[in-house]
Parts: sequence; structure tokens; C-alpha cells
Amino acid sequence: MNKKLLKSIIFASLHLFLIFSCLYLICHSSQQETRFVYNGFDQADLFIDGIAKILPGGLLLLTNSTELQMGHAFFKQPFDFGPSSSLSFYTHFVCALVPPKLGGVGGHGIAFVVSPSMDLSHAYATQYLGVFSNNGTSSTSPLLAIELDTVKTVEFNELEKPHVGIDVNSPISLESSLPSYFSSVLRKNISIDLLSGEPIQVFVDYDGLFLNLTLAPIDIQKPNQPLISRAMNLSEVFQEKMYVGFSASTGNMLSNHYILGWSFSRSRELLQTLDLSKLPQVPLPREVKKKLYLSPLHIGLVVLLVIPVVMVLGGMYWYRRKKYAEVKEWWEKEYGPHRFSYKSLYKATNGFSKDCRVGKGGFGEVYRGTLPLSRHIAVKRLSHDAEQGMKQFVAEVVTMGSLQHRNLVPLLGYCRRKGELLLVSEFMPNGSLDQYLFQNQNPSPSWLQRISIIKDIASALSYLHIGTKRVVLHRDIKASNVMLDSEFNGRLGDFGMAKFHDHGANLSATAAVGTIGYMAPELITTGTSMKTDVYAFGAFLLEVTCGRRPVEPELPVEKQYLVKWVFECWKHACLLETRDSRLGGEFVSAEVEMVLKLGLLCTNAMPESRPSMEQVVQYLNRDLPLPDFSPSTPGIGAFMPVSAVASSAIEVSRLRNSSVSMFVTHTILDGHGR
Repeated sequence: MNKKLLKSIIFASLHLFLIFSCLYLICHSSQQETRFVYNGFDQADLFIDGIAKILPGGLLLLTNSTELQMGHAFFKQPFDFGPSSSLSFYTHFVCALVPPKLGGVGGHGIAFVVSPSMDLSHAYATQYLGVFSNNGTSSTSPLLAIELDTVKTVEFNELEKPHVGIDVNSPISLESSLPSYFSSVLRKNISIDLLSGEPIQVFVDYDGLFLNLTLAPIDIQKPNQPLISRAMNLSEVFQEKMYVGFSASTGNMLSNHYILGWSFSRSRELLQTLDLSKLPQVPLPREVKKKLYLSPLHIGLVVLLVIPVVMVLGGMYWYRRKKYAEVKEWWEKEYGPHRFSYKSLYKATNGFSKDCRVGKGGFGEVYRGTLPLSRHIAVKRLSHDAEQGMKQFVAEVVTMGSLQHRNLVPLLGYCRRKGELLLVSEFMPNGSLDQYLFQNQNPSPSWLQRISIIKDIASALSYLHIGTKRVVLHRDIKASNVMLDSEFNGRLGDFGMAKFHDHGANLSATAAVGTIGYMAPELITTGTSMKTDVYAFGAFLLEVTCGRRPVEPELPVEKQYLVKWVFECWKHACLLETRDSRLGGEFVSAEVEMVLKLGLLCTNAMPESRPSMEQVVQYLNRDLPLPDFSPSTPGIGAFMPVSAVASSAIEVSRLRNSSVSMFVTHTILDGHGR
């Protein structure tokens, strides 16, 4: 019995030893996965995309001196930030931002990123740092970024100089500061030049409650006071699995962005110290000067050879300068991120070739173009000889570019040349709606497509009226200004006649602008308002449903004016007969009838009887029934077309305004011309 008992004890002991050994190995393995350190990146196994690469010697290059590029580098394994684990993390890295010329400007900066995905390929370069998209959100959300930004961006409310900041899901920093470190000897902060080309230490510490950001030169130990300390709850930002890495980007301003070394840990105690002596060296731009000694004979020969070469080169330089010449004034500096270089647009459109031209109208030609990273754009070229009021016009162009709605054509920016203005928007591959309504070579849209587009434009117009800081009056709503994206969604474009005013303010009477048939009768007397936009939208409703333009003089008299004809058909109980015959039988009668009646309600001759665009959206979505009205309701069907005399008066009034006022009336951007 004693021997058997002894054997059992020995066996149980061995069993327990194996269990504890396995547990130790598991814990040890888990512990290894919570930290890493790279003193240079020779042996690093990182996920790299964009133009990022590891150089010989172990230097991680995120971007080089190439325009409009971005690069990313991530640690390949995700870290567990699930409910059962701590949200804390600690990292120490050394970076260097080297502009092409030391002491000059550079851009745009580096960001340390904690993201649920390593794929940031849908982000944008320039001021978005390769992390965020141009609608002001992260390309993969939720996301935390610690930015070292070297270019001021007006719409992000950033500091005037290079700065560091904490970003969550947006390029607009929660908190930012000018770069500096605390000197315990001098008891004050000492500024750091991010663009000096010298290595900079960055420490990011998050203990689950506070996020501390600290900078220091390469030869200074970690300061005992952080540059930024902010209370943060990242439980809503961090998903169960998160990746850590870096992103950098360039625009028209360039920098070589380097990472020299990197240490990361989920625990403060386990954070491994970087060996600064082993970090790779940063290559700095150098100006090499050589002295050349020549005899008088050699000098004479050189002069004889140099003169024709200089003349040829001077001619080439003059030609290229004239070819890419732009107009720039001091006030345009604040709009820098929205300004495209003419050279980049020239290359994007293959020299504005005929093959890239997609539209031509009385006020300019539209070209399809492709920027780096396969970004498709539309470029509208407009002739101008006006300088007065140009500052206000560019400011409104930039303001329109800041509007964010999925049913607006995004306006990206502009470029100015002598006698020419170029306006850049996103390219809409399916063209304008009127091409499908009135051109037989394109298939007629179904009722389901038409009602979807109508709802899209109603939503966009409601946003312009009540969803922005200032009321935006479009003033030219019609099918030719409704663009269709790749998924056939309606996008409202061509803001050339748009006007801004504050909410609640009385808009003073201005010259009537618009297109005959869409213009409310009161435009000539009381001027523009949200109600005149509603009138134009009502004409647009009838245009899309009936498949014809609001005014067609070649038709019989009783059918020339669409509003009046639809009203008469309703009055004689044959309203549905006005629908587009190409719809066939594939439509919902009640829905078509509702849209036609809504079109008549919006074109009521009395402005106060028209609904708001917010109400229109509710009617179309069936969230609110149409009000009770009939053909005998005052103002319904009382179509009063703007006469030729009134049109002439309008044009004379408009020509009396400033040259840019006329210019604004007919610019931007239906994406494909008129």
C-alpha cells in the first residue's frame, strides 16, 4: 500500500508540475505579446503600405519628398483591448521630420495611430495625414491619433505654427499645443522645432484615465511634466482588437518623415527602454560646393557655350512658367489647403485634352481628371477678367467646400490663373439627370429611381436651408444641376448662383437669377428666399415625374407651361395622365399622384402657402400627410411665367452689379457642364 501511495503522490506531483509549467508558458507568451521594442527596423516584421519602406540601416521612411503621398507602418499583431483587459498603453518612439531644405517649410506631418484596422488606404494625404477622409472623419472608425502636424489648416481651427495634438475620429484635435518640453533645470518649457530635421522623442502614456503626451530632444531624458495631459475615456474608441502604428503624408509642401526607433507596452513597468545609441542616423539635405579653377581660355570657351545654353534654358523656363502660371495674392494664404496647383490639374486632365472633356456650356468647359491615388475629379475652366470681389467669391467657394451632405456634389477647391479660374469637384460618373430624362440615347429612369433621386435632392436642399451655420439658397434647382454618382444617387451641384445669409436675418432684395420656368413670380419684386428655392423644387418635381421641361414653347398653348397643364389635368380628374409615358405601368399610382400634388403645392403663387423643405422631406417619406387642398385653393396652378420684358430687366440689373457678381451667377460645378 505504501508503494502504491508513494507512486500516486509522485504521479500527482508531476501532473501538477506540468499544469503549472503550461500556465507559466501561456502567461509568459501572453506577456510577450503585450510589448515590443525596435532599436531600428532591420529585423522588424511590419505591415507597410503607401510609399513607406525600411531603408538599409534600419531607418523607417514613411514618406519622401513626393507630392500628395502617404505612407503607413503598423505592428502586425493586434492588441487585446476587450472588456476583460486594461485599456492602458505606453509607447516611446523617436521620429524626424526633414524638409527638402533645412530651415524651410515642410509638410504635412506624422501621426501615431491606434486603429481597429491596418487598412488606411481610403484616407487622404495633405492635411488629413493619411489617417482621415476629406469629409472630416476617420477612414476607419473609431480611431485615436497623436499628430505632429506642420501645416496650419483653417477649417480645423489649428494653431498658426507646427503643433502636436490628440485626435479622436476627426482631424480636429480635442487638444493641441505648440511643440515644447519642460526643462527641470530652467523650470520652464523650451520650444522644439519639428522641422529642424533633428530626432525628436515622443512619449504617449495612457493609464486608463489620463492621456499624457510628452516631447523631448534626442539628448534629453523624459521630462517629468507632460506637454499635454487630458482626462479621456477611450472605452468607446477602442474595440476588442486594435492595431498600433504610424501614418504620414505630404501635399504641395513636402517632408521626409522618418521613424528611428519604437517601444510599446500595455504596462508601464514592462515598457522597454530604447537604446538611443543604436538608432540609425537621419540623412539631412546638404549643399555641396565645389571650386573649379579654369584658365582664361577655358573661361572664354565656357562663356561662348553657356550663352546659347542659357538662352535656350531661359526660353524653356519662360515657356513653362507661362504654361503653369497662376495668380496668387496674400489673402489666399488662409485657403491654401483648398487651392490646387495648375500643374497638378494639367497633369490630371492630360493637358486638358479633348479626350478628357465631358461637357461644354456657355460659361466654361468641364474635364475629367485623375489625381494621384486614383482620385477622380471634375475640373471646370472658366474665363474671367475680374479682380473686384474675387476674395469674397473664393471665400464662398471654400465655404461651399466645407458643406457635408451625402447628396451634395463635394466641391474640393480651386485654382486661379491669369484670365482663368478652375473649380475642382468630385467626378460624378453617371452625369446629370436631364441626360436621362431628355436624351434618348440614355435609358429612361424607372419610377423607383426617380422617387429616390427626388428624396435625395429634397434632403440636400433641407440641409442647405436649416442644417448649416448659415442659410444657403441654391437659386438654380433643376434636372441639369442634379448629378448622379456611381450608385445612381442624386447629388445637388452647381452652386454658382448660391447665396448665404444668417438664420433669421431678412435677406435684402437682389437681382433675380435662375432659369425661366423654375423662377418664382415674386423674384422680380421681393427677391430671393427659401420659398423661391421651394418653388424651383416644385417645378423640379413635376419635371422629373412628367419627363418634360417646365416651359416648352413648341407644344400646343394649353401644354406649354408644365405647372398650368398639370393643374388643368388635376382639375379635370386626369392627373395621372401627365406622368411620363416612358414609365409604362411600373409605378405606384398613389405615390405618383402625391408627388404631382406636392409639386403644385410647392409652386403655389403665394409664397406663404408653400411648405418648407423640412416639411417636403416629411411628405415624401410619408411621415406627414399632404395638407388638404384642391384645385380651387388660392394660388394653386396660378402659373405666372417670367416675361421676356422681365427677363431683360433682370439681365440689365445683373449686369449693373460687380463683375464678379455676374461671374458668381454662372460658375461652379455641375461636374459635367450645362
